Amino acid sequence: MLAAVLAGCGKENVEESFPMSVEVEELEAVDQDGDKVRLSELNEDKIVIADFIFTNCETVCLPMTANMAELQEKIKEAGLQDSVHLVSISIDPEEDTPETLTEYSKRHNADYSNWSFLTGYSREEIESFANVSFKTPAAKVEGSNQFVHATSFFLVGESGTLLNKYEGVSDPPYEEIIKDIQKLN
Repeated sequence: MLAAVLAGCGKENVEESFPMSVEVEELEAVDQDGDKVRLSELNEDKIVIADFIFTNCETVCLPMTANMAELQEKIKEAGLQDSVHLVSISIDPEEDTPETLTEYSKRHNADYSNWSFLTGYSREEIESFANVSFKTPAAKVEGSNQFVHATSFFLVGESGTLLNKYEGVSDPPYEEIIKDIQKLN
């Protein structure tokens, strides 16, 4: 009987305790090195923390990326780096080439061992992906080189399910994110 009770305490049941439950669709992309990747591969046996950025952003992307770099350090300090992959997804694939993403990410001392910057899809694909899989807007501002997009960090469980979102620009709840990762680990 104890085995049956313990079996009921698996990761799937833990995921049910989170406020969101949205299946994340597949995203085929290239990373900062120009290598083809699939989001499901980055998510395989790992928890994903994702955000949406673009490199010529004039407002929220720089602080979000700096905060993601800080989160990466806190994940390392907690000894969780092997179970988490950070993913920054460009919503401006026409401008954000792998080379551009590499230059941008190096300014934030990104450690690519568990942080990928993605591009290589069409703008229509990424807008639909953000809208459907992350329930968040992503659209070009008419007559501008700027985009409307989420300013959240998104937690995706190993099952490929979006489970939670957190403030990504001002005062991210690092401790809460770490606790949620530990809960899923």
